[in-house]
Amino acid sequence: MSGYLIGILAYIIFQLILGIIVSRKIHSDDDFILAGRKLGYLLVTFSVFATWFGAESCIGTSGAAYADGLVGVTADPFGYAIVLFVLGLFFASRLWNMKLTTISDFFRNTYDSNVEKLTAIILIPTSLLWAAAQIRAFGQVLSASSELELTISITISAIVVILYTGLGGLLADAITDIVQGVILIIGLFVIFFSVVGDVGGLSKAIGMIDTTRLTFVPHSITDPWQRLLTMAESWAVPICGSLVAQEVISRMLGARSATVARRSSLLASLMYISIGMIPLFIGLVGYHVMPGLQDPEQILPKMAQFHFHKYLYIIFAGALVSAILSTVDSALLASSALLNHNLIFTFYPNLSDKSKLIADRAGVILLGITSYMLALHAEGIYSLVKEASAFGSAGVFVIYIIGMYSKKTSVPAAVVTLITGACTYFIGKFFIHFEYSFLLSVLVAVVSYYSVVLVTKAIVPAELLALKDTDS
Repeated sequence: MSGYLIGILAYIIFQLILGIIVSRKIHSDDDFILAGRKLGYLLVTFSVFATWFGAESCIGTSGAAYADGLVGVTADPFGYAIVLFVLGLFFASRLWNMKLTTISDFFRNTYDSNVEKLTAIILIPTSLLWAAAQIRAFGQVLSASSELELTISITISAIVVILYTGLGGLLADAITDIVQGVILIIGLFVIFFSVVGDVGGLSKAIGMIDTTRLTFVPHSITDPWQRLLTMAESWAVPICGSLVAQEVISRMLGARSATVARRSSLLASLMYISIGMIPLFIGLVGYHVMPGLQDPEQILPKMAQFHFHKYLYIIFAGALVSAILSTVDSALLASSALLNHNLIFTFYPNLSDKSKLIADRAGVILLGITSYMLALHAEGIYSLVKEASAFGSAGVFVIYIIGMYSKKTSVPAAVVTLITGACTYFIGKFFIHFEYSFLLSVLVAVVSYYSVVLVTKAIVPAELLALKDTDS
């Protein structure tokens, strides 16, 4: 066993022990999902930052930048940093004041229980795809640090993250996020300054980057409308698709006040864009320093291994593991919360806290195994995350915005919108192979909602019309 692998495994064991110690404070379903709603600025800020700053932001982004330049990295770090800023500015305080447990609770309160269940069913695959991306990235780190094949590495990774998540809940996750966040930031800055120093300074490093790779739209697209649609699609997927993500919203709901939720989200967005530029930079420079890599997603681990002394590399690998553990923890917690709280528990309302806690942990195991299977068969980390952001979320996004800012909502319109939005994206993406499937699904969702509202107003008596007053 290599020294690198020993160091990484030692770090993982440390994280597991820390999670076990903290998990002793978990006594209820609310503790497991929302950490008892007692998190302060430090915990919420680092937890919100670490929720999405995982494999995608490190390995996926650097690999996409290496392969395609800025064209490949619209979502991360730019898109997700914008999401955190928008959530903090417009949504965090309002969601916290509603005393929700999951984002699907919002749809139950604003529409009805059927819409609640349908959104949970749509959002669970999103969290599973996100978790699969992190498990695959964990496997990439183990594979790059040892002689293990990628499949074996992904299997080991899945076992570790499922165990880690099932033990800790949000409280353990939030506390370990501070440790993970600090190590991650230090590790990324160390590799940044090492690479810049090795190539002769920051100005020389920037000068190495081909300016043709510093554009968000492929040069092959010359038609102005096509360029506009391509840009809109690439930005809409992470922003619209992630504004309803249970992973990050649960952190805000776990804050001790609405002010903490709001300010922490804004601080996390600033951290996200600042730290997220480092893997992007490494990918752009690495294209010239290490040309011809067969797997672009290996660029960050390979450059770290090349530039670092063994012990520095172990710290760096620990930083990547930190990001991955935190993000997969968030994704599995989110999917388990949606599955149990918004689906299973609605049929068993009298379950004790102990039974709910057992169900939460069982859900983590079941969904973790599902994510493992997805990770084995995925083409890459970045593709998993893009699908996670877009999968079925168009309709959810539309009824979320309408429910948040409209005085009255329509249950039939919401149901039709969710179904048409998901079906449009699925058919457009996987059957027709339409290039702008997400934009089309958002458009269809908006048209569907207001069409149903108009039709129901025309044919259904006013006293029977299923319009719900959101102010009540």
